[in-house]
Amino acid sequence: MMLKKSIPLLLFISILCAVASAQQKDTLSITLENVSYPYPVKYFSVQTEGQDLKMAYMDVPASQMSNGRTVILFHGKNFGGYYWTNVIQALSKRGFRVIVPDQIGFGKSSKAFIHYSFHQMARWNKNLLDSLGIQKASVLGHSMGGMLATRFALLYPQNTEKLLLENPIGLEDYRQIIPYVTTEEQYKTELKATAESIRKYYQNSYFVQWKPPYEELVRIAAGPVNSADFPRWAKVAAMTFTMIFEQPVMYEFPNVKVPTVLFIGKEDKTIVGKGLLGQQEQNQYGQYKLLGKQTVAKIPGAKLIEFEGCGHIPHLEVPTEFEIALLGSL
Repeated sequence: MMLKKSIPLLLFISILCAVASAQQKDTLSITLENVSYPYPVKYFSVQTEGQDLKMAYMDVPASQMSNGRTVILFHGKNFGGYYWTNVIQALSKRGFRVIVPDQIGFGKSSKAFIHYSFHQMARWNKNLLDSLGIQKASVLGHSMGGMLATRFALLYPQNTEKLLLENPIGLEDYRQIIPYVTTEEQYKTELKATAESIRKYYQNSYFVQWKPPYEELVRIAAGPVNSADFPRWAKVAAMTFTMIFEQPVMYEFPNVKVPTVLFIGKEDKTIVGKGLLGQQEQNQYGQYKLLGKQTVAKIPGAKLIEFEGCGHIPHLEVPTEFEIALLGSL
């Protein structure tokens, strides 16, 4: 009789262990220690507001004969350096040195409670390049990284060989579109994130057609949700949302003095804070098939390359076409 009673107990314990194991497998630290990046990760020290921070980056040399040129890649808000793998490989094979930072507050870098600003981020990236002995680089920025890349080019035109913008956000002034929310209110919204809500957002917002390889992006983005440090992650996400909302660069596009190329997936309909809008307003704004043309007209001498049937991330959705266009532009 004792044996019969113990079997359900053993089964129950086994199930609990399996559930705990699954949760542990799906849980990522907020600095992604358990996420493998495609190349070795190094750290650059940053001191600000009395805090010692770490800025993660990859420094990938040319895999073929070096052409003596460098490209630095700025990721989007919901990403880190991990999603640039195919772009790094394409550039490295063509002789470029590739620097791939995780901005402070993102990826493997410190999740600090500080005042986030594109000016400050641009300076940190300039300091990183200085530390590596790089005097000039082409700057490729995707999504939020496009806002940062634009700020970098405005602040350091002498150090920017080319400005390359892949579906950058901030082509509209969100302050005129989105109802204002405080950082604290946005923090409460970020705390509600779940793995399923993140998957739905990626599926509905980033790609025209969902493909199985994109699940890895969701796994990494959703991993910190179950971390004990998730509230810190959510707070930083809210603080950087405020940065995007309050620090537009679009009015300074006419001041860009370096050669510029926009790479635009025409089916992109990204609006930061889109969930705060009604359907009619969602249909009115975030139309990249129009925004690309409007923006390139503002930047002296800029060129526009558009991708049909492509959404917010051309380098992942149409990788071959994007790489050909990028290398041709360089």
